Amino acid sequence: MPDVSRRTLLAASGALVPVAARAQVFPDRPVRMLVGFPPGGVTDIVGRVVAEGMSRSLGQPVVVENRPGAAGNIASQAVARAAPDGYTLLLTTNASHGANPALYANPGYDAVRDFSPIALLATVTNVLVVHPSVPVRTVQELVALSRAQPGTMNFASASTGAAGHLVGEMFKSRTGADITHVPYRGAAPAQADVTAGRVQMMFGTLQTVLEPVRTGQLRALAVTSRERIPEMPDVPTLAEAVIPGFSADAWFALMGPARMPEPIVGRLYDAVRAALSDATLKERLTSQGVVIDVAGPAELGRFVEAELTKWGEAVRVSGAKAD
Repeated sequence: MPDVSRRTLLAASGALVPVAARAQVFPDRPVRMLVGFPPGGVTDIVGRVVAEGMSRSLGQPVVVENRPGAAGNIASQAVARAAPDGYTLLLTTNASHGANPALYANPGYDAVRDFSPIALLATVTNVLVVHPSVPVRTVQELVALSRAQPGTMNFASASTGAAGHLVGEMFKSRTGADITHVPYRGAAPAQADVTAGRVQMMFGTLQTVLEPVRTGQLRALAVTSRERIPEMPDVPTLAEAVIPGFSADAWFALMGPARMPEPIVGRLYDAVRAALSDATLKERLTSQGVVIDVAGPAELGRFVEAELTKWGEAVRVSGAKAD
């Protein structure tokens, strides 16, 4: 039989292999996990820790590939267009699957239709901090002061449309606080100006503000998580303080392209659960202020739809737009 005919028949027979049979041998080569942010940040750290644990469970390397750009849109586009075979995955966040579809006129993907949910991985809280010169000790006092001195209080963020900006807009709309957004080119300069007292407040991630709070350079008034956090047990949640039911954490999840076979999704979810049950790997994340919060495909799908509504509303309220 000619080689071309043999290859054609082999390809055809492979196409007829049942999904369950293909899932039993999955994976038989390395898996790529695309991360839409540069190396070194918390998103990259979460991706690499989870990838390491999944590699052990799957018996094949899970290789992290950083594809930064447009707050996660570049990586999301690549995964949305990939083959739904389980070998190209996305570490997604509340940016690409929360705010970006409202923030960008055309992000290049549909956050629901173009993806297969696999697992929610973890969350990181945001912290409302003020400079110590601001004469308040509670969120209620902050809101009252901003109303008493309209137009005088500002809050910093990494950029227009960044999580710190949008959480601030949620806070404004839900409390009536009179605060004005001041965008920066990155979280570091934003925090530097708040620490120096040039801007009164910001919503910063736990990792970035924890040390300044501990040293007294900043004062923490509330956290955006559903529950208080061990690192700041005396700091109330915004839900406790002024906005019942409120939460606005950063989050991380694993997704693949749409129409991935259920057995492969299940195999990947099991690998995630195994990875985040490992005590050593959990410690590496919790030491960075990351809260392990694993949920399966169906729950993640519902969660993303709710997050798209929440962050999308914050974008609309803010009037923010991205190029």
